[in-house]
Amino acid sequence: MSRIFKLERETKETKISVMINFDRTGDNKISTGIGFFDHMLNSFALHGGFELHLSVEGDIEVDGHHTVEDTGIALGAAFKGALSDCKGINRYGAAFIPMDEALGFASVDISNRPYLVFNAEFPEEKIGGFDSCLTEEFFRAFAFNAGLTLHLKAEYGKNSHHIAEALFKAAAHALKAAVAVNGNNILSTKGVL
Repeated sequence: MSRIFKLERETKETKISVMINFDRTGDNKISTGIGFFDHMLNSFALHGGFELHLSVEGDIEVDGHHTVEDTGIALGAAFKGALSDCKGINRYGAAFIPMDEALGFASVDISNRPYLVFNAEFPEEKIGGFDSCLTEEFFRAFAFNAGLTLHLKAEYGKNSHHIAEALFKAAAHALKAAVAVNGNNILSTKGVL
């Protein structure tokens, strides 16, 4: 079973090419035009145990919103495509991740019932050229397009960089556990997700 998916998405605001491979890791190529966002996505892929090639051209001269949200949409759709019918995966995952003084928590259900609960406050509005509030926008777009129920919580923290990084890494570790293959069945009493 191959768990690789490629897609391209183009709007008047962004042009995105993405490839995700759940069965390989380490050769990530990520360019969104927003340095901190690239850093978070690289951590997301590395800690999630998947390979990610992502090229984004966005209207960052306006601000980062369209680039970040549309990246979440495209990455979520690729994630869903790579998993196909979700046969044999664990489905659930959860993780606590510390990042210095910050502690992030993530819990995920790959259920095809998209939902996001996001509970985090950022002391600084900006992390480099990245608006802190876009962390939630990314995860909402990603969860809804990947078909995930995703809960994210910053338990505590004082530095916005550390809080965001703890959340990205916690989500990655939760997803890594959820997509791990454990058999041939779909983990649902309905027989389908």
